Amino acid sequence: MEPIVGLIRKFAVGFFNGQNPDVCRETMAPDYRLRMGDAVIAGRDAEYLPAVQSQFAQFPGLTMTIHQVITSGSRVAVSLSEHGASGGPGGRTAGWAGIALYEWNGEQLTGCVAVEDYHSRRRQLTSGIPDPIAPPAVAPWDVTASAPAAAAEEVVRAWLPVASTVTVDGVLRDDEHLTDDPPLVFEPITTDVTDLFSAGHHVAFHARQTGHYRSGFSGIDAFLHDVTLFSAGIVSVVDGRVSGGRIIRDRAALHRALRPPK
Repeated sequence: MEPIVGLIRKFAVGFFNGQNPDVCRETMAPDYRLRMGDAVIAGRDAEYLPAVQSQFAQFPGLTMTIHQVITSGSRVAVSLSEHGASGGPGGRTAGWAGIALYEWNGEQLTGCVAVEDYHSRRRQLTSGIPDPIAPPAVAPWDVTASAPAAAAEEVVRAWLPVASTVTVDGVLRDDEHLTDDPPLVFEPITTDVTDLFSAGHHVAFHARQTGHYRSGFSGIDAFLHDVTLFSAGIVSVVDGRVSGGRIIRDRAALHRALRPPK
């Protein structure tokens, strides 16, 4: 098993699914940093562990299912779902997708940038109707490292400014394939690729875009001022084109920005 993949396996199975904080301390460096949108959770013990344990308190049986793992040997990215019952047995259930890109120092995880689909989670908990969980990867921890591919990275960098407005067969965005709700329509003006790496023809990315919200949220008309949308994904590049993959956009944060608290 690739060493960095084995570390992610230990984190996912031992800490997240096992809810064992000792495994968190084994797999993560003390100065571990998690970036989600504009928020930074800095410090394993001071901020990260309390934040995750708060989520465990809300979803006592919270489980992580792994759908895809890619690695270059020095970096790893994961497509995942988290799912559970709010409040525990008898509570309303939900399953929501996420994309996470990890860094390590050769022994422990040092950082992660991630996007999770909390907008989808809210919809499911409100309706009481959970989404189905995508099938797990057959052998997620047996992936082998692939060398970075600069050409594939350049294709994705060029594609990201239009990724929210152009439909590509095989690329799933958010929960659009699971619901009849109107899809988010967002027109980016600027695109800042905050993290990106490749493993063969697979490319993982995290991006911060500013632009115009056009539609997608009930009761919110087109917004003409600049707003921010974060996204993360793992896509494949074949014959010089993006040909499939998974993208999660932080619609929950965008929704909050469009409807600030009174």
